[in-house]
Amino acid sequence: MALRMQQRYCACMTVTITIRNVPDPVRDALAARAASQGRSLQEHLLRELTRLSSAATVDDVLDRARARVAATGSSVTTESILAARDADRW
Repeated sequence: MALRMQQRYCACMTVTITIRNVPDPVRDALAARAASQGRSLQEHLLRELTRLSSAATVDDVLDRARARVAATGSSVTTESILAARDADRW
């Protein structure tokens, strides 16, 4: 049982990342955030790196928006945007 758990752990944890020259105030702020969430600094940073790696880039978002426009053929003009904005103003 222990061997099987160790193999699963090793399979998903394959890389060690080292970041040098982290300023003390940055390290302290990150450690405080980790502590406030009841996590170690390593756990906190791993969660943040995972979140960053799964977030869409600006280019991805723009590509999806362009694909939707191409698929639907919809078009919004500057004038229609400004008219809709101004309709809510008094």
